[in-house]
Amino acid sequence: MNPTKSSRRPRATLLVRTLAVLAPLLAAPAFAQEPQPLPTSGVTAAVEAGGTISFAPVVKQVAQSVVTVATSKAVKRNVNLPPGVDERMLRRFFAPGGEQDGQDEPAMHGMHDRRMQGLGSGVVVSADGYILTNNHVVEGADTVKVTFAGSHAEYDAKVVGADAKTDLAVLKIDAGHTLPAIAIGDSAKAEVGDLVLAIGNPFGVGQTVTMGIISARGRGVGLADYEDFLQTDASINPGNSGGALVDAKGRLIGINTAILSPSGGNLGIGFAVPINLAHEIMTSIISKGGVTRGYLGLMIQPVDDDLAKALKLPNDEGALVGDAVADGPAAKAGIKAGDVVVSFNGTAIDEPRHLRLLAAQTAPGTKAKLGIVRDGKPMTIDLTVQELPGGEAVAAKGHGERDGHAAPVKLGVHVVDLDAQVRERLDIPSDIEGALIAEVAPGSRAEQAGLKRGEVILEIDRQPIGGAKDAVAAIGASKGAILLRLWTKQGARYVVAPPMGKEPQDK
Repeated sequence: MNPTKSSRRPRATLLVRTLAVLAPLLAAPAFAQEPQPLPTSGVTAAVEAGGTISFAPVVKQVAQSVVTVATSKAVKRNVNLPPGVDERMLRRFFAPGGEQDGQDEPAMHGMHDRRMQGLGSGVVVSADGYILTNNHVVEGADTVKVTFAGSHAEYDAKVVGADAKTDLAVLKIDAGHTLPAIAIGDSAKAEVGDLVLAIGNPFGVGQTVTMGIISARGRGVGLADYEDFLQTDASINPGNSGGALVDAKGRLIGINTAILSPSGGNLGIGFAVPINLAHEIMTSIISKGGVTRGYLGLMIQPVDDDLAKALKLPNDEGALVGDAVADGPAAKAGIKAGDVVVSFNGTAIDEPRHLRLLAAQTAPGTKAKLGIVRDGKPMTIDLTVQELPGGEAVAAKGHGERDGHAAPVKLGVHVVDLDAQVRERLDIPSDIEGALIAEVAPGSRAEQAGLKRGEVILEIDRQPIGGAKDAVAAIGASKGAILLRLWTKQGARYVVAPPMGKEPQDK
């Protein structure tokens, strides 16, 4: 069940960030004072040493750079429970291992504070004490403690900065001496099939090493705004979050972040932030105190087979522009709704996530060339990348509403005009022009296409819609599949309603 472009995105409940919440704090471990040279490869070194294939030389070197990150924070809990329900049983069910032995509190009622403890992992990336981990490991924590495998020493860690958009965080500890920094690799050179080791503290059992391969590259699974995950079958479990994914030479190529699992345990599908992206974020946090990202000002969506046909595209690759932010770099350069971005500075774009990542990694002020397809014709657009405004820019402007009419049964929607009351009630901007979808008939073409109540039809078959009458007329005149451009609270998007009589198909 891989979350690829051609399949449906996995249910959110199956995507499990691997932080072990409410785990008991563990005593920590010792590190080597002087790092030893890395072997040319774990297998070669082991075979020469005794004829047995072993990664022990690599593990001995890199494991000392992987730490346990323990957090604690106060949370308010409302425990107004029904009669006969014991709060202690709920704690055990929702948070096994969250209580110290012999310290269960009696059931209480009302609001009260409790300490929530969490356990994750981290990687020492500099000898002076900088540590990479996941944002979700330390987010909201009052205290952060770091321990090394094999030692009882515990260090207070400062959160230097965090980036929720990539789920990364940078910690700093002052150990009073040089720390064993891990060797940094190049995740761009990692290939599917390469052997990897995952190191962390799963379930709080202590430092653990597992082995697997890189199963896929460039995965996006919907956990963060900017994703380019390495997928691996090396066993990753709760508590491994923030730990190291290293290659056969012991070089750090990823920060373990999440697993795909209905149960919370490892099923052989784990994800790690590639170190090239993580290193870039870390450097920006340390040197600038935050992350600066490039910004195009586009609302984009994937291209499916139906959209490709409707837009006269040769295939379903690229990022379809649903809207361009007024005064944004793309709008200023002349990019319009309906354009499909197929390349960014010469790099082919296969899906929207890829374009967003490339744009975000481009320094503001940089000149960029976007290859687009407009009305079936390839074009090149030059623009200047701007800095992403603080908070994700919303790329939905719009067009408006009036009175009410029913659309033909041909599509299966009831549309009405937009008036002041409707706009206020549904929080629809005054500059949006179109026909509001008031009802969607079950089993209709509209339902098959994913139309929803509250959305506004902006265009039908590339023609602007001024109100309900326009929509009724355009739908009535349409033949075959209908291309619609819709306004939603998340921005504009395109959909294709299938031809009359076409049965929905699983994709």
